[in-house]
Amino acid sequence: MPYGKLAELPDNVKDNLPKHAQEIFRAAFNSASEQYKDESRWFATAWAAVENVYEKNEKGDWVKKPDYK
Repeated sequence: MPYGKLAELPDNVKDNLPKHAQEIFRAAFNSASEQYKDESRWFATAWAAVENVYEKNEKGDWVKKPDYK
């Protein structure tokens, strides 16, 4: 089921990702839900989209990749 608002995202997404990364996750998840039947693929697609722009630093915080503008 697609997410209408960021507040509806799973806790592990809301509690760990910055707002912009949450927006990326939601958009990718919702798009994948229209393309694929398998919910696990929706999550994999969403996380892959986040990981294109964000990475975890030494402290375990999600930060934008240095080469992303």
